[in-house]
Amino acid sequence: MGRRQFTAEFKTKIVLEILREEKQIGDIAAEHGLSPNQLRNWKKEFLEK
Repeated sequence: MGRRQFTAEFKTKIVLEILREEKQIGDIAAEHGLSPNQLRNWKKEFLEK
């Protein structure tokens, strides 16, 4: 089984949801079946660019 691939649009949507701070990262991760650390990495990458 290979790794899942996510589009830039999906990542951006998730990061913007994190930045709105309406929910905890853990809650957002659970909703989408992702790791909270993965979301933190996406947020860091987004803010650096």
